[in-house]
Amino acid sequence: MIFNYLYNMVYQVFVLIVPLVTMPYISRVIGPTGVGVNTYTYAMTQYFVLFATLGINLYGSREIAYQRGNKEKLSKTFWEIETLLMTTAIIASLAFLVFLSFPNKYRLYYIAQGVAIIAVAFDISWFFMGIENFKVTVTRNILVKAISLACIFIFVKNKDDLFVYILITSLSVLLGNITLWPYLKNHVEKIKFSYLKPLKHLRPSLVLFVPQIAINIYAILNKPMLKVFSSVESAGFFDSSDKIVKLLVALLTSLATVVMPRVANSFIRGDNKQIERLLTKSFDYISFLSIPLMFGIAAVAREFSVLFFGKAFYSVGDILLIEAMVIPVIAWASITGNQYLLPTNHNKEYTISVIAGAIANLILNIPLILYLGAIGAAISTIISELVVTMIQLYYVNKTYRIRSLYKGIYRYLIAGLIMFITVFLLSSRWSWSISHLIIEVILGGVLYFGILFIFKTPILFEIINRSLSKFRQLRGGNRD
Repeated sequence: MIFNYLYNMVYQVFVLIVPLVTMPYISRVIGPTGVGVNTYTYAMTQYFVLFATLGINLYGSREIAYQRGNKEKLSKTFWEIETLLMTTAIIASLAFLVFLSFPNKYRLYYIAQGVAIIAVAFDISWFFMGIENFKVTVTRNILVKAISLACIFIFVKNKDDLFVYILITSLSVLLGNITLWPYLKNHVEKIKFSYLKPLKHLRPSLVLFVPQIAINIYAILNKPMLKVFSSVESAGFFDSSDKIVKLLVALLTSLATVVMPRVANSFIRGDNKQIERLLTKSFDYISFLSIPLMFGIAAVAREFSVLFFGKAFYSVGDILLIEAMVIPVIAWASITGNQYLLPTNHNKEYTISVIAGAIANLILNIPLILYLGAIGAAISTIISELVVTMIQLYYVNKTYRIRSLYKGIYRYLIAGLIMFITVFLLSSRWSWSISHLIIEVILGGVLYFGILFIFKTPILFEIINRSLSKFRQLRGGNRD
């Protein structure tokens, strides 16, 4: 499992680095309006992508994890689910063409975004997740993203290149999905089409499709709503903040992605002790990392936004300062939801939690956006994610005592708060520069881990001991 996590974490770090390189460039080249148009058209297109996937990614990886001990059943399950996925992708593409037939000033940009719908049909990353082979997806995606990164700097030069930028990002998704197919031959057999029953997977995938709709309501809807009730620039400002937050969250939730197949397999074997051990360990680890990320990005939000996006994006700082609070909340939900409820077949409970979050988001979005603009959207996001996480914790508590999950969390909160106050005051008084920002980040890290060291935090000493042990092994191996 550790190698899968490392592979996935390497990929998430790379995914984090790519936008960190491109976002400052793109924000300056295409400007707030261009960023807003990209945000709006992307958000609307994602609803068609959502229908195309139909919850199959989550369902597919879980089913593959269930069947990975039998190659014949594994192959049959794969081809059935993939047939269903291609069918839904074709239907979604046709629906998108109907959508494009209506008059729209952003039609050209929608066409470029629409490539992502076609890409869904070729997405088999769920299969490799199910068999816990993360190396294939990681290496292919890193290569494709590196190519797309080069293309962005070569071909996107001014505001008129917004279409080119969107097309490059969409084509990179399609190309990344296609490059996974050659690796299938080592894992699945050919199955006669007449033996396949893809429709039997429709109903269980729809069960997971409902929560996916709900998740996308509060993950995507606030961006087009900002465009409608505020301005396209506000949508761009919020999206810039949201991307930073979600990039950090993606780095954290890679743990849940890796552990999910392991929990599903443990569930099939009835190994409840293993499930509880994974749940407790993951929760502590995710808290250890997410809390300092929340306090850290909030402390430097204003300085970071101006230095990173440019002076035209000054408003992003206040949005990011508030939205940073959602980082540990989403990270915790990735453990309770993706690592526990879904792989252990608690689909109903998972669905209830995300639907409740979507309802909270819908109720809060309009008044908060009307009165506070993008900051209102950030507040609505935080409350919605809190609703989801609290309901999931309620269901987890029916089987495992959640008190054990939060044991020792006070150490992370105290260390994070001291770090925030120190760095925030320093950032407020210093002139904003890259060198000052680097010093603030280093100081924040030293303060956080130093305080945890004083508290004798178990997970910190575990990491230190394991690192020392690996170092000794490497030195021993070199001597031999």
